[in-house]
Amino acid sequence: MNYTIRICGEAGQGIQTTGEGFSRLFSSLGYNVFSFQDYESRIRGGHNFYQITFGTDEIFAPKKFLDLVLTFDKKGLEYKNLLRNNGIVIYDANSLKQNEYDERFINCPFRELLKNAGLKNIYENIVSFALIANIFSIDKKYVYKVIHDIFVNKPDEIIEQNMKAVDIGYDFDMKKKINLPASNSEEKILLSGIRGIGIGAIGSGCKFYSAYPMTPSTGVFQYIGEHAKKFNIVVEQAEDEISAINMAIGASFAGVRAMTGTSGGGFALMNEALSLSGMTETPIVILLSQRPGPATGFPTRTEQGELLYAIHAGHGEFPRIVFAPGDPFECIHLTNKAFDLAEKYQIPAIILTDQHLVDSLYSYKKDLKIELKNRDYRLRSTDFENYQDYKRHKFLDFNKSNPLTPLAVPGDSKQLVFTDSDEHDEVGHITEDGEIRKKMLERRYFWKIENIRKYISPPKFYGNKDSKIVLVGFGSNLGILREIVNNKKISVCAIHFSEVFPLPIRENSYEFLNIISKSNLSICIENNASGQFQKLVESEYGFKFSHYIRKYDGRPFNYEEVLEDIYAIL
Repeated sequence: MNYTIRICGEAGQGIQTTGEGFSRLFSSLGYNVFSFQDYESRIRGGHNFYQITFGTDEIFAPKKFLDLVLTFDKKGLEYKNLLRNNGIVIYDANSLKQNEYDERFINCPFRELLKNAGLKNIYENIVSFALIANIFSIDKKYVYKVIHDIFVNKPDEIIEQNMKAVDIGYDFDMKKKINLPASNSEEKILLSGIRGIGIGAIGSGCKFYSAYPMTPSTGVFQYIGEHAKKFNIVVEQAEDEISAINMAIGASFAGVRAMTGTSGGGFALMNEALSLSGMTETPIVILLSQRPGPATGFPTRTEQGELLYAIHAGHGEFPRIVFAPGDPFECIHLTNKAFDLAEKYQIPAIILTDQHLVDSLYSYKKDLKIELKNRDYRLRSTDFENYQDYKRHKFLDFNKSNPLTPLAVPGDSKQLVFTDSDEHDEVGHITEDGEIRKKMLERRYFWKIENIRKYISPPKFYGNKDSKIVLVGFGSNLGILREIVNNKKISVCAIHFSEVFPLPIRENSYEFLNIISKSNLSICIENNASGQFQKLVESEYGFKFSHYIRKYDGRPFNYEEVLEDIYAIL
């Protein structure tokens, strides 16, 4: 059994704090939790909502229909058409200057209650938080703990006032009560895509992160910045995205693992430096967190519109890897894998996310095991014995298991470490020689891309592999694929790609191709208008999907609409 709550209001009314509070509360009680945000590009005003689904069933994606709406603005009253049977809307009629006479609407005078208690209106979200917790018959002590954890770094006076607001919410006489089923589980932890990428980067030994703030990538910038001192990381806010990526390339060349992050508009500015990384073979990891474009587009919305851009960005031909994690756990592991392959093959690696993934919260068991790889591939002061005649770009020696010359750290050796953005010879000096150019491309492009493919994992399968309906998607649509697989109405197989470039070699894709060939319906699902992932997979593997489902209004898929689309195709 699952329940869905939507908290509505203007920016500045504490919607996010309340939503995260509920996510913490229900996960601490052992329930499965999935929450996401819908917010406008403004600091104050507008209409935002935070939606939490929790319960004893597995939850991976947004739901369309609601059990409870808490609204601090008039727009939220319009969601009554999404209420399930016995659903309710809680609002303050005096504050909104609007009375609703539908029996599903419950008037709670938050501001009047606060005024009588000598508290400011700013605490109305805390009163409502406690009131709803009481509706779900949750002991007050758990709410106290969540509030204390949220405001632990605030002065004691602030914490005391918040606790007082909790008491007001619990004292209000609500005739509506919901007795939740037992969770049958221990306390869970919450992870977002932001935290996943941050943990993956820190665990991979990232020592330099530079960026210019750009939604929705800024959260990772902030997360790593918050932990920079503890893990000895240099975090730099650059004046623009061009500087950010060049700083990261410089830091990488100087000997540390480096990363930068941005969204589509900022990534456009990084293209020339991306090619610099490819030419000089300097490893770098780039977070490309998508939002709808072109230009400024929908700054706070979600879309998967930059897959082909990430694959083809930059001028000239050079290899890169593009990973598109599907949930926070994959964010951790694929960020780690991106760092490892970038260092091993001396290439740029791109982590492709979107607003929906980075801002959503997912619950996991507390004993979640995370094993990360952090091998140093660099030549340092004690490693030069076998490289007396060091050449940064030495031609391939196929007698070695990895014939690439390791990237030496300048200053750690008496030998010169040299490279150039022009075409260069083995040492790194500029050349106009055509034969050297040919050998460099064979080294820099063909050998690398074919060897990288060997490390690319095949897609993951969910559901009944013998089903005649097959859904295929990538990135943040993992959640919706898993939700559809778990439905009890139709049999569906779902196939999810998270390592999208280069795609797995055909030998590792036979099972995927076999399932597709036996299906009656093969449906590609993605959040863009042009079917970028569909085109990529069809061109690589030489088949055609029978149908597709696409969404490009800036919002993520929800379970009910995808199920309806499948029925429409049927």
